[in-house]
Amino acid sequence: MNSHNSSVYGPVVSWRYGNSLGIDPIGAISTCSYNCIYCQLGEIQQKTIKRALFVTTEQILSDLQQSDWQNVDIITLSGSGEPTLALNLGEILDKISKTTAKPTLVLTNGTLLNLPIVREELNLANKVSVKLDGSNFEQLRRVDRPVPDLNCYDLLEGIKSFASQYPGELSIQTMILSPWDEQTLISYMKIISELAPQEIQLNLPRRPKPLIYQRDARGNHTETDTRPYEVKKLNCVSREVIEAIALTINETTNIPVRLPNLL
Repeated sequence: MNSHNSSVYGPVVSWRYGNSLGIDPIGAISTCSYNCIYCQLGEIQQKTIKRALFVTTEQILSDLQQSDWQNVDIITLSGSGEPTLALNLGEILDKISKTTAKPTLVLTNGTLLNLPIVREELNLANKVSVKLDGSNFEQLRRVDRPVPDLNCYDLLEGIKSFASQYPGELSIQTMILSPWDEQTLISYMKIISELAPQEIQLNLPRRPKPLIYQRDARGNHTETDTRPYEVKKLNCVSREVIEAIALTINETTNIPVRLPNLL
């Protein structure tokens, strides 16, 4: 399904999860607790940490039935912002699982994991990938540009609480924007060791960022695609730099580290 207005998009070819059908529980106005400098959607229109109902579960299921969900590997909740902001997150996951029997995945920035109800709802997902782009608040503030009332301590404690009780497959995704100094890497590995995810996913900002919000950026765009709107290409660290970071993390924590296909 390729409808610009649909809550279902893709399938998207994911370097982490295969052929993935996207579910967007946020809708036409991009809404997130972050406004990441590398966000593939462009600048976030509504920045908040308050949950709300954006797209009804009935609408999502209707759009899902019109898609080719039978031929995908996984169904992923992501879309136009932070999916855990959707008040009907748990209901969406429950209905999708019962309707399709396909594995479900939620991509989250973790900012609402301090809420017990959000952790409970995410337990319904087969897989959860939590974004963690740094090991201290200054790094997160610079890269992720969170809402002003976000507390870094609450963020990390929420992720730890979730990791300690989540029954599914947990991964941590981290965007590498510049070389890390030794202290940053040590602090990051300490956090990762406490979380003990099944996998760490290190990524690079290879997809150009639209200068303004573009909903079609949810889908299958590559770094070489021509877009009908203005984009900004972001600098990436070298393959050697990210491979060295991955090797150090793996050797120190003994947790598998996955990297995107690098040319």
